[in-house]
Amino acid sequence: MTMTDITPVILCGGSGTRLWPLSRESYPKQFVDLGDGRTLFGDTLKRALHIPQCTNPIIICNETHRFYAAAELYACGTQGQLILEPKGRNTAPALALAALAIQEGGSNGLMLALPSDHTIGDLAAFLEGIERARLCAAQGYIVTFGILPKRPETGFGYIQQGQVLDNGSYRVARFIEKPATQVAQDMLTQGGFYWNSGMFLMSPSLFLAELHTHAPAIHNACTKAWAERNKDGIFTRPEKEAFLSSPADSIDYAVMEHTQSAAVTPLTTAWSDLGSWEAFYQAGQHDAHGNVCLGDVMTEDVENCYCNAQHRLLAAIGLKDMLLVETQDAVLVAPRHAAQRVKEIVAHLRKDNRPEYRQHPLVYRPWGSYETLALEPRFQVKRIIVNPGAELSLQMHHHRAEHWVVVSGTAEVLKGETTQLFTENQSTFIPIGTKHRLKNPGIIPLVLIEIQSGAYLGEDDIVRFADEYGREG
Repeated sequence: MTMTDITPVILCGGSGTRLWPLSRESYPKQFVDLGDGRTLFGDTLKRALHIPQCTNPIIICNETHRFYAAAELYACGTQGQLILEPKGRNTAPALALAALAIQEGGSNGLMLALPSDHTIGDLAAFLEGIERARLCAAQGYIVTFGILPKRPETGFGYIQQGQVLDNGSYRVARFIEKPATQVAQDMLTQGGFYWNSGMFLMSPSLFLAELHTHAPAIHNACTKAWAERNKDGIFTRPEKEAFLSSPADSIDYAVMEHTQSAAVTPLTTAWSDLGSWEAFYQAGQHDAHGNVCLGDVMTEDVENCYCNAQHRLLAAIGLKDMLLVETQDAVLVAPRHAAQRVKEIVAHLRKDNRPEYRQHPLVYRPWGSYETLALEPRFQVKRIIVNPGAELSLQMHHHRAEHWVVVSGTAEVLKGETTQLFTENQSTFIPIGTKHRLKNPGIIPLVLIEIQSGAYLGEDDIVRFADEYGREG
């Protein structure tokens, strides 16, 4: 690997609470299906794989979300390393782990930090900016990417360009926090200011050296956590106590505002960090009435609204400047100007320990996924999809029985001491207390309907006797 090789480091630590009810604690916005199987994380990964001299990516994500990320890697047909944070500590510690991983692999190339929840409109402009930044980073700079502002935005941080460098980039003169409206307008009028995109290109060794100088507590904690890490297939877990002892800080505060090596490369492309429903509205395709409509939506006398139907028909009449988001288990209705207040609803849901805060009806597992179709006090119906060759754990339930009906594919079912194959329209019953295991021995996905019945239907009523994914019983 040479200095011009680039390792993409995709950061997946965000929870996306301002995008409830589509985004949940266990199903954050970067992994949400935006339609046709597209996700923000998947788009970020595919964009990175277009970069010339790109190596296998490193993904930094929460332990809870590891199977979402692994599924996306599989879908893109690429390999990568997943570093699992026991708890998010912001971008500086996350990038420290990535830099240590790259160094240990013997690389003297560059690492490209990419948040997983951004949209970029022009791939060619993005790749051209990467090439200019590659030259700058190879000369010893930590390069951030600045987005040419289109409006006086008060929700973003800004970067002011300084001395011109000979590669189409600039030294950073200063960073500006989210400004007031008039300040943002003055910067837009003056020129030479960019939105801070949160993307960086740099040498791992330079970043670690600057981190050691300006934020030694982060450097030392992450170095110890990495040295004592555990490896589990494609998953790497830094030592928990050491990692959690690190201060939680961003690369901007920990390094960029202090280093003498900061540079900015402008990107002239449509860009959004999609941090709110208003951002989704601004980035969407507008109809003749200014509406952005996704899914099965019917409108009459509706203007400048964002309508997102995930599960059923959404009908709206006589509305203006509203947000309407429908999912299987929750509906959000709010004025667009109040988009940022969604987090207040999420806070109430968290306080009341409601499942709508934490869990999404669609849940990914290492073997595939399941989706809750109906849930009542003594029964639950799920659609289960098992990937070809995958199998669930050998398990047993104390409080529920299960009835499985195969919709498509082939199911290999171990029940007690007996193994049997079931195909389309066939079914089997698993009594309470019976050891069982489900496997897909075929080459197409196995789809089945599971009907659970019993006094308690929680996911913690699973006793695992054997599991190829290393999950605890």
